[in-house]
Amino acid sequence: MAKARSSPLDFVEPIGLRVLVRKDDPKRETKGGIALPDQAEIPTITGRIVAISEQIRHDEDLPLRQYDKILFHPKNAIPVDFDPNNQLFVVPADDVVAVFRAEPPSNG
Repeated sequence: MAKARSSPLDFVEPIGLRVLVRKDDPKRETKGGIALPDQAEIPTITGRIVAISEQIRHDEDLPLRQYDKILFHPKNAIPVDFDPNNQLFVVPADDVVAVFRAEPPSNG
């Protein structure tokens, strides 16, 4: 379960095939170092998994673990509104399209 900040609620636990994700901050400059105005920021769809549901924890076919950095489709992401600067979203496992790893997966 993930600890939430600035809220009367203490924890957010995803249910079913869902994960709780802290979305990365949107990019405010290009790779070349050019600063972008606020309305032109590059949309970000990467983040870190803060918590996973019990169903995902016990499903060996889903390679998602807490603290994984992921790429996700934002269409079905549900914002968790705890404060104005909130970056937490509940994301269905089907909308996670990639997991970033330091090493390639083993073909075990």
